[in-house]
Amino acid sequence: MTAQRQRVVAITGASGGLAQAIIKLLPQDDIVLAVGRNQEKMAKLYADRPNFHSYGLNSRDDQALAQLVDQVYKEFGRIDVFINNAGFGEFKAFDTFDAPSIRETFDVNTLAAINFSRLVGERMAVAGSGHIINIASMAGKMATAKASVYAATKFALIGYSNALRLELADSQVYVMTVNPGPISTKFFDKADPSGSYLKAVARYSLTPEQVAKKIVANMGKNKRELNLPLAMAFAAKFYALFPKTADFLSRKAFNYK
Repeated sequence: MTAQRQRVVAITGASGGLAQAIIKLLPQDDIVLAVGRNQEKMAKLYADRPNFHSYGLNSRDDQALAQLVDQVYKEFGRIDVFINNAGFGEFKAFDTFDAPSIRETFDVNTLAAINFSRLVGERMAVAGSGHIINIASMAGKMATAKASVYAATKFALIGYSNALRLELADSQVYVMTVNPGPISTKFFDKADPSGSYLKAVARYSLTPEQVAKKIVANMGKNKRELNLPLAMAFAAKFYALFPKTADFLSRKAFNYK
């Protein structure tokens, strides 16, 4: 039996709760490339992790992002799994957003992920292997009130991923979107400062470990998407089949924000 080669796994938003859970589950032999705003924080978080490398990045800087991809490929020669995990959101009325905050949310949640996917994907295609995992959201499957901008960024990321999957299929490069419901992480410190939304949806809430376990188990597999939890996966299907009824229920019965 041929020994499995050492994987190179890169992940953005690496200081977040989901990223920490993913990295904790990765085999110790994997080379982990952690990308985030605060390189010092990442170094402290993963001080005990072997084969670990951290990179500070402002993901809104297109030139710095491209230079980072070039640097990683010069240092390691390949990326086997790339996880676009960086993101944030705010749950508030549509007319309380201003143009700069909308643009920032798209820059971080969508455009950075698209640029990473584009730059890494073309190299994976040449290599004839690789897996791009884009962390989207159930909000990108079914929009709800007071999540207009966040939902829009995730709808866009899912749409891009679906097209990218088709373009990379013949190169044996896989593209998977992960669409979780609410995850109990510090994401909600900004999205839901009062804590009322997370409390209202507690029965649907996921732990970072639950989501991470599913992601790690599907690395390297040709799976289209992960929709979690099961109840919300069914709700997303209902939303697609019966949009008018779903709009009514979302507005009247299931509006928790």
